Amino acid sequence: MKYYLIVGEASGDLHASNLMRELKRLDASAEFRFFGGDLMKSVGGTCVKHYKELAYMGFIPVMLHLRTIFRNLDFCKKDVIGWKPDVLVLVDYPGFNLKIAEYVKSHTDIPVFYYISPKIWAWKEYRIKNIKRDVSCLYSILPFEVDFFNSHGYPVCYVGNPCVDAVAGFLQADQEDTLEKFFSDNHLSGNPVVALLAGSRKQEIKDNLTRMLQVTHDFPDYQFVVAGAPGIDPDFYRKYLKKDIKIVYGQTYRLLRYSKAALVTSGTATLETALFRVPQVVCYYTAAGKLVSFLRRHILKVKYISLVNLIAGKEVVKELVADGMTVANVRKELRDILPGGGRRDAVLTGYKEMARILGEPGASGRAARMMVRWLDRNARG
Repeated sequence: MKYYLIVGEASGDLHASNLMRELKRLDASAEFRFFGGDLMKSVGGTCVKHYKELAYMGFIPVMLHLRTIFRNLDFCKKDVIGWKPDVLVLVDYPGFNLKIAEYVKSHTDIPVFYYISPKIWAWKEYRIKNIKRDVSCLYSILPFEVDFFNSHGYPVCYVGNPCVDAVAGFLQADQEDTLEKFFSDNHLSGNPVVALLAGSRKQEIKDNLTRMLQVTHDFPDYQFVVAGAPGIDPDFYRKYLKKDIKIVYGQTYRLLRYSKAALVTSGTATLETALFRVPQVVCYYTAAGKLVSFLRRHILKVKYISLVNLIAGKEVVKELVADGMTVANVRKELRDILPGGGRRDAVLTGYKEMARILGEPGASGRAARMMVRWLDRNARG
């Protein structure tokens, strides 16, 4: 079978590469062509464009690069049709991928699979019409999405969450690592660690890390360690870091493994932190906080922003968002989840329930098996 995959960011590259490995295991004749990244390249196939040529986030960067975005869209449409794959596999990145799905559906009989559903349950719910029209099968990694899509008359397949796979794989592979070795490798003191995961984009880091750092002096018995984001130069962090704050790159899972608590900007990192059983406070500052809080209450369709709370269906971790993300609130909530804090045990209990809902590792394998079975049943003439 010929598989054409499209991802638009680093997380998609990771999840698509794992999916490709499973597809190769099940389908010895699998051929891959893709818009992707280095991890997908390592599996094999032809990388048509790197996701770094696509990844424009935020209103202003998108507007400044509209011509490039449209050029990439046109090129992708022609390349898919020219290669004539047996299936098109889209991975997250809905702004780009749903346009490709619409074009492929209207011009060909190539089936379209969507792995990692667009988060239309948060906003842009109207996109369900496009998905029902253009996507042959949708594979979800968040269990609560099943009820959402079913309520719109569109059945989806829950395959498990690849973060469960990634964390389980890391813990199994690095069994010989120790706290002492982690401290030695990174020139850390002997104090227990609080991890700071302040986002992956410069504006996020500037807004959140600067406020997180203002509480560090209130916890002299702990050392605060920043997880450096891929692609962000260390010099950018140095503008904000105090002398006693360390930063580690390429070791986020290792950092979480040895942390007593964490301050985390919302995103996949909140889920990964929970899977490592590290109590956390979710911190997401934005300018014009009161306005953003108002819009959140009246526009967003969901009660929470962190995946931990969304999956659990209740507040497991505290979310300090927009005007709620103040230094005083961060100080209070962090104190509550450190050892001896009043909410620590409740958070850890909530993590256990969240993990039960997510299910066992094996998301990529389950998705690959479902895809291959669907293609076998619906083979085109």
